Amino acid sequence: MDRKLKLMLSLTIFMSMVLYSSAQTCSRYTFSSNQMFSACNDLPYLDAFLYWNYNSSSSKLQIAYRHTGVLSSDRWVAWAINPSSTGMVGSQALVAYQQSDGTMKAYTSPVNGYQTALQEGKLSFDVSDLSATYGNNEMIIFATLDISNIGKTSINQVWQEGPLSGDSPQMHSTSGPNVQSMGTVDLLSGTVGASGRNDKTKKRNIHGVLNAVSWGIMMPLGALTARYLKVFKSADPAWFYLHVSCQSTAYIVGVAGWATGLKLGSESSGVQYDAHRTIGIILFCLGTLQVFALLLRPKPDHKYRFYWNIYHHTVGYTVIVLSIINIFKGFDILNPAKKWKNAYIGVIAALALNAAWLEGYTWYIVVKRRRSESDGKMTQGINGVNGYSARQHQGV
Repeated sequence: MDRKLKLMLSLTIFMSMVLYSSAQTCSRYTFSSNQMFSACNDLPYLDAFLYWNYNSSSSKLQIAYRHTGVLSSDRWVAWAINPSSTGMVGSQALVAYQQSDGTMKAYTSPVNGYQTALQEGKLSFDVSDLSATYGNNEMIIFATLDISNIGKTSINQVWQEGPLSGDSPQMHSTSGPNVQSMGTVDLLSGTVGASGRNDKTKKRNIHGVLNAVSWGIMMPLGALTARYLKVFKSADPAWFYLHVSCQSTAYIVGVAGWATGLKLGSESSGVQYDAHRTIGIILFCLGTLQVFALLLRPKPDHKYRFYWNIYHHTVGYTVIVLSIINIFKGFDILNPAKKWKNAYIGVIAALALNAAWLEGYTWYIVVKRRRSESDGKMTQGINGVNGYSARQHQGV
């Protein structure tokens, strides 16, 4: 009897899953308003579906964007067309959420930056019949778009969801399906092409990694090498070559990251990161000065070597401080998963702790060495006097 009960229970669960799966296929769905659409497609991420009617003669696109799995009303959903690229920046979005008074709000929002608050604004094409519904754990946006100025039937689409704070949309997740929810849709054939991280996103990540590793890790590591290894006589001149190798590699990699940033800036029309960009340019200039200063490095006994050391240390530590500041500004712009920022904080903390104990230890060695040298000179002086007296006494 127990086995039969278990079998029936398993069968029931299996049938429920099958029915649920079938219900999540766009072609099997019926709108409560009895609206009919000639084409639809299951979007590959975020349990979302797109339905549309397209009139090629008038370039009018009637859509319904359906987002399932919205378990609470404190969420927003959005669907967008990007006329110029495949990413989020530049997309023309339709946004919907349930307000605190229970009514639905549907509006248009042009996305001009990665940290958008989805402010209401006019799109680059006309939108009419915009509305939204929420019920049965799904939110649906309805609209009619005039896409005649886009001039093509294969369009770039982006879809997204995120939390609400009161009646204000907040930043969506920056990992997993939320950064993969973009692609293309062919309005005539009905085919949908999905893309994970688009080219611009990859460039942004490459830019961030190159700069974090070069300016943010290798530069401080090279400075630690020079400051603390040269105290040990056995490390001379190896410390110098390690320092030069580390800083040169950091500079080369950093310039590659800087160039990637300039390219991203030229491609991100309407997006301004003035402080981040300005610090990046200053870092490049100071880093280049350090490289050329190395070629003009005076010999240790040269009268200008003291002033060169002051310049070299001042510029070097300025570069390190500005680099760390700018990397954290980059984190604010990229807004990656929290673990990456925490990982960098951990690396910097480890370098700082090592610098702290090495500073104490090397000062201990220097003081001990100076005392030893001082004691040695005193001993030599005493022995010299005694020896002289002894020889004089023998002469007598």
